[in-house]
Amino acid sequence: MSPQALKARKGEETRAQILDAAVQQASEAGFESLTIGLLAERTGLSKSGLFAHFGSRTDLQIAALDEAARRFTEAVFLPAFKAPRGVKRLRALFENWITWPEHAKLRGGCPIHAASEEYDDQPGPMREAVVERQRLVARELGKAVQMAVESGELATGTDVRQVVFEMFGLILAYYHTQRLLGDDGASARALSGFDRLVEANRAPAPKPASRPAAARR
Repeated sequence: MSPQALKARKGEETRAQILDAAVQQASEAGFESLTIGLLAERTGLSKSGLFAHFGSRTDLQIAALDEAARRFTEAVFLPAFKAPRGVKRLRALFENWITWPEHAKLRGGCPIHAASEEYDDQPGPMREAVVERQRLVARELGKAVQMAVESGELATGTDVRQVVFEMFGLILAYYHTQRLLGDDGASARALSGFDRLVEANRAPAPKPASRPAAARR
């Protein structure tokens, strides 16, 4: 490997180390807690070394948000895509979503959820970045719901946007109940809510074909 390639590889490894610390910090204390100085202490790197990778605090925050979104996609959506299209895939998405912070060892919970609360009324680049990524998640979730309609498991007239809205609502209620209130039954309640949502939109069972009159004699 050439010296240039080695240098580039070391730079990628250092950037990954910084982003790992940044995502953990954002999970624990929010994205507003991210500073070059704090991450220098957390990683043992110099401030100048961090500035070489992130020219500003906002650049660092957005990069950390992107890394959190990448991990979310890998933990939630990619495994669910292995399930058949339809309700099984929807349920896999939902189950992965409520468990991903724990599986990713994010001690403070979902950093994307934290960002949504932090920047919901703060105009600026971070709010725009959060909104863009949340809309992307909603769009992909909507595609999964639509596939469940097309598979015949959900009714033809299912309001896809309403199902997405209610799934988001269940996720937010889960985070609130599980993390803030410490309710050990939050997971079971969330899954029960998901099951009721599916049943409310389930396609009606096909009626059995009537037998010819001669066959009924």
